[in-house]
Amino acid sequence: MPKSIQSEDVLSRGPRLLTEERRRKILEILEAEERVTVEDLVQRFGVSSVTVRGDLDSLAKSGSLIRSHGGAIKRIDPRTDYPIAFKETLHSAEKARIGQAAAELIRPGQIIILDSGTTTAEIARRLKHLKVRPVTVITNALNSAMELSSSPELSVVMLGGILRPMSFSLVGPQAEQTLRDLNADQLFLGVDALDPELGLSTPDILEAQLNALMIKVAREVTVVADSSKLRRRSLSVICKVNLIHRLITDTGADPQVVEALREQGLEVLTV
Repeated sequence: MPKSIQSEDVLSRGPRLLTEERRRKILEILEAEERVTVEDLVQRFGVSSVTVRGDLDSLAKSGSLIRSHGGAIKRIDPRTDYPIAFKETLHSAEKARIGQAAAELIRPGQIIILDSGTTTAEIARRLKHLKVRPVTVITNALNSAMELSSSPELSVVMLGGILRPMSFSLVGPQAEQTLRDLNADQLFLGVDALDPELGLSTPDILEAQLNALMIKVAREVTVVADSSKLRRRSLSVICKVNLIHRLITDTGADPQVVEALREQGLEVLTV
């Protein structure tokens, strides 16, 4: 082989090997520390922030990690309950679009239920600024109730019960008893996992029981979930897919999953 060709081959392989090694080390850091920031990785590896973001985007695309605001985290276990402050850093742009699309479905005079979660909190934020009045909001989410409390034409009915600090939600027999005496036009339900065969599921048993009752008292059920929640299974099953009317997710959703859900009669909106 001519020397010039051999040198070109070595040079062409060098950067690729360096990239693979750097990405492997990123995953090792994540395994030990559970989350990383772009700034920290720039300092560790002595590369540009553009390079680090490219590494993280590539690893996220392969499913090795999950991109968060300003960095990345380990792959999420759908069976594990994570703090709401942590969930707020994940897929924020997608959740904002989903929240806006969901809020636009609400009509004046309706009674709606907002489940707890970061995506349903986005619905509360959007509803607050839309000129849709009056609306009555039933919720078990402290963060959503606080978000809506400054809007006098939005009536908020807060369910009582046991506080779950991880999610800022109220669950348990007291919440269920209050809900049994109510009814709603629409339910907007956030879930941790949605599998076409198993249905909707969540890590917390009491949350699942309350969610199932929300579905029973609402005339129409819209699930709001970013694409990372699809084809996942968690501990407690809420219901089968045939009990919900609509899913709003983002354009990153797996087309095969979307098609499987539509074949079961579910309306799927991607935003």
